[in-house]
Amino acid sequence: MSEASAFGGTAAVREAHRFDEAMLAAWLRENVADYAGPLEVQQFKGGQSNPTYKLITPRRTYVLRRKPPGTLLKGAHAVEREARVLTALETVGFPVAHVHGLCIDEGIIGTWFYVMDCVEGRIVWDATFPTLSARERPQYFEAMNATLARLHQVDYGAIGLGDYGRSGNYFERQIVRWSQQYLGDAEAGRDPHMDRLIEWLPANIPPGDETSIVHGDFRVDNLIFHPTEPRVLAVLDWELSTLGHPLADFAYHLMMYRMPPRVITGLIGSDLAALGIPGEANYVAAYCRRTGRDGIAHLEFYLAFNLFRFAAICHGIKARCQRGTAASAHALEMAGAFPDMARDAWEQARRAMSK
Repeated sequence: MSEASAFGGTAAVREAHRFDEAMLAAWLRENVADYAGPLEVQQFKGGQSNPTYKLITPRRTYVLRRKPPGTLLKGAHAVEREARVLTALETVGFPVAHVHGLCIDEGIIGTWFYVMDCVEGRIVWDATFPTLSARERPQYFEAMNATLARLHQVDYGAIGLGDYGRSGNYFERQIVRWSQQYLGDAEAGRDPHMDRLIEWLPANIPPGDETSIVHGDFRVDNLIFHPTEPRVLAVLDWELSTLGHPLADFAYHLMMYRMPPRVITGLIGSDLAALGIPGEANYVAAYCRRTGRDGIAHLEFYLAFNLFRFAAICHGIKARCQRGTAASAHALEMAGAFPDMARDAWEQARRAMSK
């Protein structure tokens, strides 16, 4: 089975994520302009955190994102924040789906949710872009790079997001957040590499600070590309977005160069030159050129932080699997990858120590 068929597309709604579709249809009639049934509901296979559904009607197709059912960690699965950032970014033409409405009445489908347009295009599950030629691939890497650089240059205050997160001390706050989440998910157990990282990271935060909107999970499979052009039509999955350090966000995206094609798409093991894919140094230079930087000092720390953060996400998915609230069939694989991700994060920290 291909990665796209395993994690892309839709299927019947999973038992744990079913809801009263008649109640949803009634809400859509009241809150979505031009909505007209009948309504068919399918569930997207991908996504680890917030269950996501395709809402099919005779005239239009929509997407619904909801909090998962069950016990949730405080502040997690904040679909209301997703709806807010999408709505704000649309006002400056950033590529996002149009949001039709947010529902905070748990009596409708059991949890908060929002409904947005279904953007038609291509989702790519492999960062080597296997269906493209070596001549075409660089254009798609340019499109990804340019989209993230553009996000980091949006004037967040001017679009009403001045209070979307706290300014300053981003790494300190994020390390505390993910450390607490890791320690709080007792069901998933402990790992010695994570325990070392929890001690090392806060003691080695580089000097300097910046603030921008950060996506938090910017990678190739969270983008919808134009059907035939190297152009990003929509950036998906804003659950982890906030105000934060743009270099943390960029380094997360850059992890594709430091990871094998395991639980998320990675480039280790690929012949980048033969594929026409820019090398890591050139990709960093392109981002720096677009954002007016001379370079990125302390890049190895930023990568260590992001590998730690991703390991903590895998740990949280492992805990949700054990609680029965994981949102994807892919979740078990993500959970199983946790020990390897924790080890890789610590090895990256050791590389940062040697710089």
